Amino acid sequence: MTQAATISGDAVEHRRAEEVFAAIAKMSQDKAGVSRPAFSVTETATLHYLEDVAVQAGLATSYDAGQNLVMSLPEDAQAEKFVLVGSHVDSVPMGGNFDGLAGVVAGLICLVRARTRGACFARPVKVIAMRGEESAWFGPCYIASKALMGVLGEAERNSLHKGDGRSLDDHMKSVGIDMASVRAGKPLVNTDDILEYIELHIEQGPLLIGKDLPAAVVSGIRGNFRHNAINCIGEPGHSGAVPRAFRKDPVLAMADLLSRLDEAWLSILQKGGDLVMTSGVVHTDAEKNALSRIPDHVDFSLDIRSQSQETLDGMRQMLTDEMAQISRDRKVEFELDGVNVTAPALMSETVVTGLKTAMERLGLEPMVMASGGGHDAAVFANAGVPSAMVFVRNRNGSHNPDEAMEIDDFLVGTSIIYEHLMGEQDREE
Repeated sequence: MTQAATISGDAVEHRRAEEVFAAIAKMSQDKAGVSRPAFSVTETATLHYLEDVAVQAGLATSYDAGQNLVMSLPEDAQAEKFVLVGSHVDSVPMGGNFDGLAGVVAGLICLVRARTRGACFARPVKVIAMRGEESAWFGPCYIASKALMGVLGEAERNSLHKGDGRSLDDHMKSVGIDMASVRAGKPLVNTDDILEYIELHIEQGPLLIGKDLPAAVVSGIRGNFRHNAINCIGEPGHSGAVPRAFRKDPVLAMADLLSRLDEAWLSILQKGGDLVMTSGVVHTDAEKNALSRIPDHVDFSLDIRSQSQETLDGMRQMLTDEMAQISRDRKVEFELDGVNVTAPALMSETVVTGLKTAMERLGLEPMVMASGGGHDAAVFANAGVPSAMVFVRNRNGSHNPDEAMEIDDFLVGTSIIYEHLMGEQDREE
């Protein structure tokens, strides 16, 4: 086998990957892109399809206590300690087909490749297809991995679905999860049994495109704090009749707050710090708003991320202080919903080095980069599981229907993980 074939897979693997991605895209097609809601019938159907593909390939399958699909070589099914490879299968509404799913399919391809070659991994390997990573459906993110690690909190479980208004707790119970342990904060898996956690994911920014590289190893993941809905309450009035001094304008108050946070963002970057900030949802009451009316309130979301916990803590305090000052100055009130918090995560130096070494053995440039987006790997890492990620080149960002990962690049990323899992075994010159 040539090195090129080893890195980007053979024609059979290429076709298998295309077929799996295409079949799941068809199952979850929406008006634009795909929608695989967390803990939904569509998400369950996706897991069942992946299970069928695995069984047909001669792999062992089961479901864990979180109702996540687990796949392995038959000889590794009962292994007490193992390397865990995987990601999530849910998507954002009308999103792309590769975010999350690519990591699951990569693990599946690694298992099938080993099975086809009659090869054994250096250590037992299990592949997990997790439910519910995206925050778009309930607000909290990393739901499955947090449940596995025993850190899914009460406020998160009580979060309501954006569509049907049912709680996350209720949705998790409806797919067969025994919620007693989750509610008690008990891990659903023994973290000491997981030797490593490895996750392949499409890059969600332009770095690999700019450097013309197919893949890279991830060194760390930004943490965040998020508010799904901050409500700024003012006083309605006529747009032409109320002078500035008498206005209690919630929209201008919100704009004032975001402007102050933006100035802090720029200052942090100029000092060499790391921060990103987004307000992706902003709206006034559709039944009341009008061109000539000062709104009585405005709701907006806030998502602040950094690789530094100190920076995140500072921004949370600044948010509190600035809201208090603006409330006094503009005679408005701010009401915050519950905050969703995820700590920054550093990837394991040992696992990162192992993946870099695998890249070198494959003749690839050992590129290492940080992740701006959040991933389940952060939850595993912060629970003490040695973790790392592989990013695959992808055009047009993520969380949108235009995700554009090439299968050849995907198989390069998959081969990096496979080479790492094999260690010095199954080496073909």
